[in-house]
Amino acid sequence: MEVTVTDISSVKKKVQIQVPQADVAKELDSAYLQLKKDAKVKGFRPGKTPRSVLERMFHKDVHADVTNTLIQNTFIDAVKQESLAFIGTPDIDPPELDPDGPFVYNITVELKPELADIKYEGIELKKTLYKMSEAEVDKQLEMLQKQLAESLPIEEDRAALDGDHAVIDYEGLKDGKPFEQTQKTENYTLKIGQGMISEEFDKQVIGMKPGEQKEFPVTFPEDYHNKDLANIDITFTVMLKELRKEVIPEADDELAKKLGNFETLEDVKIAIRANLQEGYDKRSEQEIQEQIFEKLLTEEFELPETLVKFELDGIIEDTEMRFSQSNVTLDQLGLSREKLEDQYRDVAQNQVRRHLFLSKIIEQESMELPDEALNAEYESLSKTVGQPLNFIQEYYQKNPDKLEGFKHAILEKKVFDLIIGKAVIEEVEPKEAEPEKQSDSAS
Repeated sequence: MEVTVTDISSVKKKVQIQVPQADVAKELDSAYLQLKKDAKVKGFRPGKTPRSVLERMFHKDVHADVTNTLIQNTFIDAVKQESLAFIGTPDIDPPELDPDGPFVYNITVELKPELADIKYEGIELKKTLYKMSEAEVDKQLEMLQKQLAESLPIEEDRAALDGDHAVIDYEGLKDGKPFEQTQKTENYTLKIGQGMISEEFDKQVIGMKPGEQKEFPVTFPEDYHNKDLANIDITFTVMLKELRKEVIPEADDELAKKLGNFETLEDVKIAIRANLQEGYDKRSEQEIQEQIFEKLLTEEFELPETLVKFELDGIIEDTEMRFSQSNVTLDQLGLSREKLEDQYRDVAQNQVRRHLFLSKIIEQESMELPDEALNAEYESLSKTVGQPLNFIQEYYQKNPDKLEGFKHAILEKKVFDLIIGKAVIEEVEPKEAEPEKQSDSAS
């Protein structure tokens, strides 16, 4: 077997493999011998059909089978011979089999780029000491109060006011005819003043009393969020059935008990403080990781398309899943997989560069994951997802590919620990405006 490797790029190689004619003839003889035993050909007893007849009747199938056999028997040995640790699925271009000559075929493979050793000891990093504030705790508590608010009937005999919850039946006609976007709707709860349908609609409801019916026109603005209603005149008929008010519970121990797993209001505040601080700690950690990439990931190298596509597929699958959880499809948003691939390609390439960088340090430092460390990660994951430990262990034991990915992700985290442990870290106070900006997203 002769093997010739040609560079297409630094991460893509064309491998030409030439199998001697003697090996081709041997495989053909073996294939026809087996076919002779199994074939049922009219006019010949089993096992007695001449090879010339078999060749005339079955040569296409035999050649296809022998081609596959020759590739399977030689490809792995060829890439091992040339030390080509390929990734992904090779692109094979098999030619027609010539019984009287050598079998020559080409395979294109992709490899990981070869990176130089990374010197990371003693890099200078800044750690921002974010701290939650009691004002943020109060804000989170207010949000919890609103989540547990009750909608109660307004007992007094009065007209609708701004801020009321109005239970209405409504229908909107366009040019005197029913319109799909404003079709008849019953028992719709409208919070007056929020512009849920439109600000003009809310103004017309103010002043109505329960049991009253009213007809009025509404012109939707040009920039209305529903493009099918933008700049359109609709005549609404509205029946006000009931007025309700939002009653927000007091921030006390009773509120804490309604939230579950809490006995006192202070217990809730302690949990909020911990959650906020955890969010800030993660932010600080992410900023340090970004600094590591900025300072150390400076080498330019070509990326294998196999890895980029794998990362891109994962990003798009996550995006589609988030949309499906909201019962929204890509078509409804005017998107397609091709558009998402264009949109997220730079993100995917950046992620691949970072994974390759981390993998280099894992390889460079011969980092491994001891069984006790893996078991600790299983236990942590079990608590996070709320699944039994044995369920987590069995899942990864049955899915070796997933297990390897899980282990590698853990080792990537340990790379950060390694770099940070040997870095020169300056602790700095956050800029005055930054903690307040973070407060909403830290919850």
